[in-house]
Amino acid sequence: MQKYRLIHEGALATIEGIEFHEAPTTSDGLLALAHHPRYIAQVSDGSLEPAVQKAIGFPWTPQMVERSRRSAGATIAACRAALNDPGRIAVNLAGGTHHAFADQGAGFCVFNDAAIAARLMQAERRLRRVAIVDLDVHQGNGTASILANDDSIFTLSLHGAHNYPFSKEQSDLDVALEDGTGDAAYLSALQDAMATMLARFTPQLIIFLAGADPHEGDRLGRLKLSFDGLARRDAMVLETAGRHAIPVAISMAGGYGKNIQDTVAVHLQTIALAATFAKR
Repeated sequence: MQKYRLIHEGALATIEGIEFHEAPTTSDGLLALAHHPRYIAQVSDGSLEPAVQKAIGFPWTPQMVERSRRSAGATIAACRAALNDPGRIAVNLAGGTHHAFADQGAGFCVFNDAAIAARLMQAERRLRRVAIVDLDVHQGNGTASILANDDSIFTLSLHGAHNYPFSKEQSDLDVALEDGTGDAAYLSALQDAMATMLARFTPQLIIFLAGADPHEGDRLGRLKLSFDGLARRDAMVLETAGRHAIPVAISMAGGYGKNIQDTVAVHLQTIALAATFAKR
């Protein structure tokens, strides 16, 4: 959890031209765009079954609930900002909670911020088509499940084939990578995946989950991307979006470095690149 404080402090100290806003909370009605009302109520009052709470990975507290609501609220705010701002890029300094299903959470994910935000942008009549580009090392199984029958939201997940979750869902486009995949193979796979997505779908917004866990120093990642490889990954997504005039909302997603400073450095690199591309 401390990485989120360190990301905020690092961005504030080292990256110029960023406008910071406090993350808003998210109402039950907005959460219901992606989650069952009974699940929302059980999270809110702490009445989840112990096994379900254990799967989330956090103990229940009122602060946990409020943080989860605000994490979703920050992705909503980032989407609105990206659509409204001339820079066309905005960042949630947390978020990327892609293991949350409609009726349960898992893997440190309570509410699925990307699914909620995508559907809200549609409900607010800002756009019709959203792509969720999930580059966390773990498949976005909750996102894939929630949006399985929604042709207006394209789900792309580039992830470790043998990593958590061990039972995968079906995204619109899944690219499963072998353990030990390095920069060259990863970037080639991503380039092909982005081209395939754009050949099949025309997004008006990209929600980009920029996980730090593909880094070679991650405890849970199993891939071997360098800092430079991750910078090229982020630049590829942002360049592709810019070339097609697609706004981008970014969330941090996972990162579990053996050295927490490595994880924070990957996330700060993403934010710095986003700031550079926004200025362009």
